[in-house]
Amino acid sequence: MNIRFAFLLFLVFSLQLFSQQAYYNDVNLNLTGVTLKEELAVKIINTHTRTLFYDQIWNASKATDVNPTNPSQVLLMYGWENGLDGDVTNDKFRGIDLNGGSVGDWNREHVYSRSLGTPNLGEAGPGADAHHLRPSDFQKNSSRGNTKFANGIGVASGVSSGGWFPGDEWKGDIARMMMYMYMRYGNRCLPTNVGLGSSANTPDDMIDLFLKWNVEDPVSDFEKQRNTYHENTNNPEAQGNRNPFIDNPRLATRIWGGPEAEDLWGIYTSSDVEVPSVPTNLVANNITTFSLNLSWSAATDNVAVTSYDIFVNGNLYTNTAQTSKTITGLNSNTNYSISVLAKDIANNKSGQSNVVLIKTLEDTEAPSIPTNISFSNQTTTSFVVSWNASTDNTAVTSYDIFVDTVLIGSTSETSFTVSNLTASTSYDIQIRAKDAKNNISELSIVAIGSTTAENAVSSELFFSEYVEGSSNNKALEIVNNTEADIDLNGFSIKRQTNGGIDGDDWSNELLLSGTILKKDVYVIINGSSNIQKLIAEADFLQTVLEENNYGAPINFNGNDPVGLFKDGVLVDVIGTYNGGSANFALNKTLRRKTGVSKPNKTFDLNNEWDTYPQDNVDDIGTHSSVLSINSFEKFKIYLTPNPVKSYLKIENFSTENIFSGEIFNTLGKKVLSFKNLSTQLDVQFLSKGIYFIKIFTENGIFAAKFIKE
Repeated sequence: MNIRFAFLLFLVFSLQLFSQQAYYNDVNLNLTGVTLKEELAVKIINTHTRTLFYDQIWNASKATDVNPTNPSQVLLMYGWENGLDGDVTNDKFRGIDLNGGSVGDWNREHVYSRSLGTPNLGEAGPGADAHHLRPSDFQKNSSRGNTKFANGIGVASGVSSGGWFPGDEWKGDIARMMMYMYMRYGNRCLPTNVGLGSSANTPDDMIDLFLKWNVEDPVSDFEKQRNTYHENTNNPEAQGNRNPFIDNPRLATRIWGGPEAEDLWGIYTSSDVEVPSVPTNLVANNITTFSLNLSWSAATDNVAVTSYDIFVNGNLYTNTAQTSKTITGLNSNTNYSISVLAKDIANNKSGQSNVVLIKTLEDTEAPSIPTNISFSNQTTTSFVVSWNASTDNTAVTSYDIFVDTVLIGSTSETSFTVSNLTASTSYDIQIRAKDAKNNISELSIVAIGSTTAENAVSSELFFSEYVEGSSNNKALEIVNNTEADIDLNGFSIKRQTNGGIDGDDWSNELLLSGTILKKDVYVIINGSSNIQKLIAEADFLQTVLEENNYGAPINFNGNDPVGLFKDGVLVDVIGTYNGGSANFALNKTLRRKTGVSKPNKTFDLNNEWDTYPQDNVDDIGTHSSVLSINSFEKFKIYLTPNPVKSYLKIENFSTENIFSGEIFNTLGKKVLSFKNLSTQLDVQFLSKGIYFIKIFTENGIFAAKFIKE
């Protein structure tokens, strides 16, 4: 091909790419499959720069859901009738200011039902994402409830499958919203949880129902106006990000397959039918027990090759725009056949390349011995044992736990709850590590764990701050002043309304879960709080719903004692039980004094607490009894930036080696493991929120908290 002709083809190809919105200029739209999904997810997460409060959705809807033919009305999701039949539940329009929770009002429909999320979407984060919150008639919204979407025909109604059909006019909107929620929030918003359909023919949990609806009900101008509003953060309730599937429904086809949706950009629709040449010189090298490096010579095309599909044992492994790829997750001592094909933007595919046959190395190396065994959450019948992760040439897959030389269980985590024990008794604990080939480490050195005496009270955790702020700005902070991470299972919070003046006992129990890292705090806030500092530091948001008594117990007043309980036994208290209407903290922030290092079942305001003005939350998220989460002096390890958008830099100014690490979400679920750490971690795939990181060093564990923006 001569240079001039190549340049002209490149120019034609480049002009095609400029037909999409500028928003996507830094996204590689040539990709396909899950690789394209991940690239788009990074984009919509990074541009989601404004987090809306649930109450802001009223105004957002009044800006984005206006009836195009009557600016004094909003369009109602699931509606179809112009209001002339006397049945308000099927109206398509409603007065823009008739919002609320009564018959004839419109309210905020969570199109991805909150209760179908894993966990519940609540009223913050995904529960307040305007891309899936739409006006709906109050009664029609109640009719749908949390029913899963299902196929049907005609107008909105329940169907024989037990699902909910949104109506032919709205089903495409639904599909594109569910695709967005899945891409934006990952497994918290699985399509399989919200719709009745099959994911058998997609590479992940997307279901055929939404792919079908995306084709059958094309994008409307109404959807486009909502997207345009939310990209522009000059608009007061705009989030900053877009829904890619509204901009181009064909993106769904390129990611998940299924029927071909409309290509609004025109870049995937072409008269080009010429397939690229077959990639050549496929080579595999640097073969390990679990990975290899793959490279090949670029294919050619009459327009341009845009990506390559890689097949392992005949199955699609991934898609890439490069001519090399590292393949991981392989089994040791196993034969594999690998091939590659080339694709252009019109999805013309070459034949498959030559097949490379390889065999991974045999894994005969045992993992290292688990170290630094510690104990927490001791009760009369149980305790939690934790340890440093072992290392392995491939990967550690599980740990065996021995109690007094008897194997009592296995886990893939680095902690385990040992139960069915006897009070006031000591036990010998040992751990060993295993890999996928059943190579087993030696047993760890013996560590001795003990249960507590009968009627003993936990002294691990205690309250460190109590915020009785304006409106719904209520918060509690709990501190872990120990040298071990503490599992919150068994801990709970209760309140006593008005100091028992009405005869109330402890009530409105909030069961805690997850983990408080050693020398860290755990912040619980009312889900309708609007002080940004509270929101930024929150580890848990208590939703404000009728079924939980509107956010109880995190809706306390200044005369409501609040108790921290362990297995039903009071551990620590703020306020005097049965103290009557004494306003010990009305319109105040209480902060535990420096030097207080343990809980107290008797409230001592003068000696244990400092008092600050209402809405003073400058110190929330830290406490004097623990070290700063970003400068743990024992280790001299620092995390920057924090909050982080893309890459978390780990600066090690100590002389000790870093072996490996783990990242956990606020529910205690491990979301990332790493070893052979360089200087930074790619955390772009994480949803916005609060995370905990453990870094395993030769002298112990560095634990910290960071915020993903």
